[in-house]
Amino acid sequence: MIQEQEQIKKPAPAHDDFDWTADKRDLVIYDQSTREKLTESYDKTFTDITENVIIKGTVVAITPTDVVLNIGFKSDGLISMNEFKDEPIKIGDIIEVYVMKKEDLNGQLQLSRKNARLMKAWDAIVDAFTTEKIVQGLVTSKTKGGLIVDLFGMETFLPGSQIDVKPITDYDQFVGKAMDFKVVKINETIKNAVVSHKALIESDLELQRAEIISKLEKGQVLEGTIKNITDFGAFIDLGGVDGLLYITDISWGRINHPTEVLHLNQHLNVVVLEFDDEKKRISLGLKQLTPHPWDVLTETIQIGSVVKGKIVNVEDYGAFLELTPGVEGLIHISEVSWSNQPINSREHFKVGAEFDAKVMTIDRAERKMSLSLKQLSQDPWNEITETYPISSRHTGLVKNITPFGVFVELSDGIGGMIHISDLSWTKRYNHPNEFTKVGSELTVVILDIDKENRKLSLGHKQLEEDPWDTFATLFPVGSVHEATLIHLDDKGGVVLLPYGLEAYSPKRHLKKEDGTFVKADEKLPFKVIEFDRGDKKILVSHTKSHEVSAAEPEGTADDKKKKTTERKSTRKTVQEVNLKMEKTTLGDLDVLSDLKEKMNKKSAKAEKAEKTEEMKDEE
Repeated sequence: MIQEQEQIKKPAPAHDDFDWTADKRDLVIYDQSTREKLTESYDKTFTDITENVIIKGTVVAITPTDVVLNIGFKSDGLISMNEFKDEPIKIGDIIEVYVMKKEDLNGQLQLSRKNARLMKAWDAIVDAFTTEKIVQGLVTSKTKGGLIVDLFGMETFLPGSQIDVKPITDYDQFVGKAMDFKVVKINETIKNAVVSHKALIESDLELQRAEIISKLEKGQVLEGTIKNITDFGAFIDLGGVDGLLYITDISWGRINHPTEVLHLNQHLNVVVLEFDDEKKRISLGLKQLTPHPWDVLTETIQIGSVVKGKIVNVEDYGAFLELTPGVEGLIHISEVSWSNQPINSREHFKVGAEFDAKVMTIDRAERKMSLSLKQLSQDPWNEITETYPISSRHTGLVKNITPFGVFVELSDGIGGMIHISDLSWTKRYNHPNEFTKVGSELTVVILDIDKENRKLSLGHKQLEEDPWDTFATLFPVGSVHEATLIHLDDKGGVVLLPYGLEAYSPKRHLKKEDGTFVKADEKLPFKVIEFDRGDKKILVSHTKSHEVSAAEPEGTADDKKKKTTERKSTRKTVQEVNLKMEKTTLGDLDVLSDLKEKMNKKSAKAEKAEKTEEMKDEE
């Protein structure tokens, strides 16, 4: 029993009839050489891909967001549908793409159709720049300073200055237009290019220019259009080549600016004056199409003829009067007036003013003419002695002031000078403008006539008698007067005496009794220490006035009383006169004359009384 149980527990033996090679019935074993050939053939089915290159691929699937592309790599690539907005795509299409990465973070092959197109476009742009090839592009939009041009699918910049040979202000008119361009600048680093349409136009113009210049001849008349006007002339478009019409060749007459005669886009005929093949410069003329005005000037204009014209130019030496455009005559400043007073031509003449003038000389060969204004009237100096006799009085207009005198015009062409010393008997002027102003009326006396040199000497102070004879009586040396110090300097001061007479006091004579000095505007007694009738000069001293008092002998009490009374009386009289005198006028000379007469009468009475006393003493 026990033996039977042991036999039951033994494991069953293996099934030896199982065919362990059943899965290898169609297996072919290759040798090493054959295996290597087969491996090599298999590897050729995969494309060797590197990054940053352009390759071709086939569209194998399209999803709402991506396009699946087979490029023969171990995995397919994905391209966003956004890169196909400009062009429809379908399965089976073969397109060029740019390998950005063989594996991104997700192990996916990363491709770009846009970058492939940009790279091909850039290569085409570089080629166009290198070979200077003309390419066509589409203006897509406007930007600051120019336009954006789509060239081979890549954006390039067209500056505003490179759109056309003429200035362009409206850029919008070019948006959406296909145009030919020339690539003028590239930047490899940032893949940027600048194009120009103007360069193509200039190239065409250069060919036209060369053809036109080859046919030019001096004196040839051409038709052109004004394309630009400047201060110095106008540029004329002669049909592909520009010429300069200089301002001096526009008109025989004087013009200040070409716009006085010409305007933009004006069609006109011009004559070729000069041209330079090397510098491509053409000088044109307009006035040369008509005869010179001097050549057709009427024979009626001769010496002595009276002509009329307008001032076209003013110089220091005179003015040019235009009779007709291109015919001018010079009016020299010496022919303006019979007066010998200098004339400022720029003040007397104004451009555009009209004048009548007399022809003095005319030279048709040299095309010169001299004219005169003063010859249209009689010379007033022929009858000067009858019209303005010596000592006669006249009223004139102050025309000019110089440091040494005043020029007064008495009538047209007649005038004279008042020397500064002949302005006033009593006042010394540092400059005549202290006495009068230009434009003021002034009464004068004829002092002298120099007919040969056409000069008059005039005086103003001579309207009244010389008061210095009276002053000699009123202000004898030693007399004391109340006066005011009106001006003070380092050397002394000017003292105003009665009747507006000015005297001078040296500084040492301005010392007071208390040791201080007289100040400006102080009114004090002054003693006359010098009276010069010839030079009309008076010196006074305040110091002497109080020194005199101290030096006088005492005398009797009656003498002292009498002198004090006389001194007070004199001071009172002078003060009363000064109060009546508000300012210096020549009318005061009458007062002086009356005063002198009274003083003479008193002196005569005193002499008579003195003689009577002497006779009594003799008896």
